[in-house]
Amino acid sequence: MQDARKAQTTKSARTPRGERAPTSDAAAPASPAASVRRSPSAARRRRADAAESEIAGIRITSARRVIDADSGTRKLELVRYYERAARWILPHLRARPVSLVRAPRGLSGEMFFQRHSGRVPLPGLTEHEGLDPGHPALLTIDTQRALVSAAQMDVIELHTWNASVDDIERPDRVVFDLDPDPALGWDRMIEAAQRTRALLAELGLESFCKTSGGKGLHIVVPLAPEAGWDDAKAFARAAAQHLASVWPTQITATMGPEHRKKKIFVDYLRNARGASTAVAYGVRARPGMGVSVPIGWDELEATTGGAHWTLATIDARLAQIEHADPWAAYGRVRQTVTAELTIGLETGGK
Repeated sequence: MQDARKAQTTKSARTPRGERAPTSDAAAPASPAASVRRSPSAARRRRADAAESEIAGIRITSARRVIDADSGTRKLELVRYYERAARWILPHLRARPVSLVRAPRGLSGEMFFQRHSGRVPLPGLTEHEGLDPGHPALLTIDTQRALVSAAQMDVIELHTWNASVDDIERPDRVVFDLDPDPALGWDRMIEAAQRTRALLAELGLESFCKTSGGKGLHIVVPLAPEAGWDDAKAFARAAAQHLASVWPTQITATMGPEHRKKKIFVDYLRNARGASTAVAYGVRARPGMGVSVPIGWDELEATTGGAHWTLATIDARLAQIEHADPWAAYGRVRQTVTAELTIGLETGGK
C-alpha cells in the first residue's frame, strides 16, 4: 500500500482562458440625453452580462441556459450556488475521488456519468494516476475554483467514494442509501431511518443522516480507515439484511423494483470499491433541483421528503447551519467495523 501511494502522481489541469468580450456597438446613440432615456446599449448589456457570468475568475458560457424547466433554473444560478456553498461542500470533496453527472443540454438533454479523467481534461480538477488499475486517472475537486470550473463544464451532480486518495484501499465511512417505493408515505422513510440508526447504535456505532436530494435518505457511518473494502461491504450487507429480516414487510435488502413494492430498499452496494454517493450539499440532476443536506437526528421528523431542500430554498438552510451544524461532531468520531460485528449480524446476534 505504501509503495502504491508513493507511486501515485497528481497533476492539475489548466483553467481555460476567458472569452474575449465584444469591443464595439453596431450603432451609437444619437445623443447623451437620448442614451439616458433609452435602455442600455447592446455593448453595455454585453459587458454587464460578461461581468455577471465571470465567477471565481472563470468565464461561464451559456450562463442563461435553462437547465431545469420545472424550476426555471439557469446554469448561472447553479454555478453561483456552488461558488457560495463551497465552504460547506469542499470538506466532503477534498482528496476524495469524485464521479460527475454532466448535463450539457440541461435535464431535458442527454446526461452522462464520468468516473475518470477523459481525453479532454476538466480544468482545475486534480488527476490521480494509478489509483484505479486499468482505468484513467481518478479525479478530485479540492478548491472553490475547481468546483466552479466543474459547474462551468456542465457538471450538476457530484458523487464521492468512501475513501480518500491518501488511503484508497481503506474506506473511512459506510453509507446506507434508503430508497423507498414511491407509493410509500414519507413517515415510513422516517421510521426506517430511525430503525437503521437504532441498530447501528446497538452495535456501538454513531451515525449521521442527510437527505439524498432525490427520493430518500442517506445514513452515514464515519470510520477510522482500518478495514478494507470487502470487510466494509460485508458489514453493510449484513446490517441491511438484518434490518430486512427483522422488519420483512417494511424493509428489503434485495435490489429491484419487484422486491421494493411497498417497502424501503436499504442499499448497501454503495460500499463497494469504486461505488459513490451524492455529496453533502450537492445538487441533484432531477426536476426541481433537490439538494442533499445533512440534518440532525432531531430534525428528521420535520422533513417532508428526500428533496426537502432545493436550489431555490437552500440558502436559508445554509444560514441556519452557520450557527448550528448538525454534523459538527462528524470529524471527531473514531470507530471501526469488525469481523465480529458482521458475524454477529449474520447469525442474528448483536
